[in-house]
Formats: sequence, C-alpha cells, structure tokens
Amino acid sequence: MNFDLTEDQRALRDGIRALCVGRFGMERVRAGFDRSMFAELAETGVFSLRSDGFTWSDASIAFQELGRALVPGPLVWSHLAHGTVEGIVTGVERPADGRPAMIEHLAAADTVVVIDAGGVNTISRTAFDRPDELGWPLDPLTPVHRVEALPEAEPIGDAAIAEQWTTGGAVLTAAYQVGMAEACVAAATEYSLERRQFDRPIGSFQAVKHILADMAVRAEVARAAADAAAVTLDDPEIGDVARVVSGARLLASEAALKNAKASMQVHGGMGFTWEVDVHLYLKRAWVLNTVFGTPNAHADALAATLTPISA
Repeated sequence: MNFDLTEDQRALRDGIRALCVGRFGMERVRAGFDRSMFAELAETGVFSLRSDGFTWSDASIAFQELGRALVPGPLVWSHLAHGTVEGIVTGVERPADGRPAMIEHLAAADTVVVIDAGGVNTISRTAFDRPDELGWPLDPLTPVHRVEALPEAEPIGDAAIAEQWTTGGAVLTAAYQVGMAEACVAAATEYSLERRQFDRPIGSFQAVKHILADMAVRAEVARAAADAAAVTLDDPEIGDVARVVSGARLLASEAALKNAKASMQVHGGMGFTWEVDVHLYLKRAWVLNTVFGTPNAHADALAATLTPISA
C-alpha cells in the first residue's frame, strides 16, 4: 500500500495549510467557532470535498491540517451531513438508558443529527427548549449543552447510513488527531531550541531528545494508520474496514493525548499557562476521545477481529 501523496493531494494539503495559517491563526481559534468561520471553511470546500469528487483519503488530508491548526467547530458532523442536511450541523450518538445527551456547539448549529442503531435522525435546533449549557466545559473552545431528553427526531437514513457516518466520522476524527499530534511535536521542538538552560538549548539534553523522538514516532505511526483507514474506506476490498478504522482511532487518540502531555512537559512551567497553546491541544484530545467511539470501545472492536491463538 503506497501512502505517498499524489501531486493533487500535496496541493490540497498545502492549500488547506495555507488557509489555516492565513485565516485561522491561534488568536482567531481562541475566539471560538462562529458562522463566519463556517462560511469560510464551506467556501473553501472543506465540507463538500467528497460531494465534489474527492475521496476519503483527500478528506483525511484536509482534516489533518485542520487538526494541526486546532480549528474548532462541528467540522466532522458538517462534513458528513453535507448534501443531506443544510447549514451548520452538529451531532450526537443517542445515549443509552435514558442518560442525558451532551451536544457540542448546539448554539451555533442549525440542525442536530442523532445517530443510533436504527439510523440517522435530525432535530432542528429550535426544538431544544432552554438546554443547559455547561459553565466550565473541559475544552474551552468546545461549548457543550446538556439535554435531559432529546426532542422528537425526523429519520433521514437507515442503519446502513448510520454505520457509514459513524465509520467516516471515526476516520476524520483520527485524521484531526494526527494533525494535533504533529502540531505538538512542532511546538515542543521549537520551544526546546529557544529555551536555554545552563547556557544551552534544552533540546540538546538527552532526556528532552528522547521525549521529542517518542513524540515524532507516535505522530508518524498514527498518520500511517489514519492514511491506511482512509484508503481502505475508499476501497473496502483491500482490507477489513472496521479493523483498520479502530486501529487508526486507537493510535491517533494515543498520539494526540500523549504528545500534548509530552509537549506540556517540554514547555515546563510555561506549558501550564493560559498563554501557551499546548493546553488547548491537551483538552481537545480528551474531548475527541468521547466522540465516534471511545478508545476502549475501539480497543474492544479491534480485539474482536483478532484470531484467537489455538492451544
């Protein structure tokens, strides 16, 4: 399997990266998601990539760049729903046993997609009567509303569509996490070359080199896994889709979370301050581990695909 990018894919990557650098710098990212941000991403084609003839592999490349820049918003849901549901779309998997639903970016969305075993359903945001917004969300750039009971929903897709959206969402989330992991490597490396201790850059110390090397390996392995998942989703005949997608989510989740923690360690005391961006990557990594399957759920799914060793 060849993971080298084609000329067109490199152009796509460079274009999305230039967009993020030019329009979605950290100052704007810290301001949070709004309709103007959605409009700019939509105009660029982020949400319509597959409708425009691009592949899951192409979409994965784009979402890696969005993750690198930590662009906020219900990006994955809006991409999945493009062409089916208009406007800004957020979503949630229907909670089991009557538990409250935690819906991200509800105030900014036009529609909420609800996925369950039976299919895909939609609820207009206006149907939610005074939902309870969490005052201190884990990720300050991901506002969350707690909804005790979901309003009546309109079915728009069957169980097969629900499975497609869940699988695609997991792939794009993994891609986003890969971008985050790579950004944490870059931030830690840059700081290690600037910060001096004992009249030497801290990056010259063996202990710091080991941390940076481990971060780079995690990010690269996760990138390969995410690319493999996207390629397999494009051509399911080449492998077990469920297996590679769960593997990608596991590796990407680990890379994003561990690299954010390691970057904070390299930054030292500065890493714990609000001014340094690394804490935002750490918090987003925790939040993303709750959507499109938790790491434990994907670990169980992956284990179920393994052939038992005969006695």
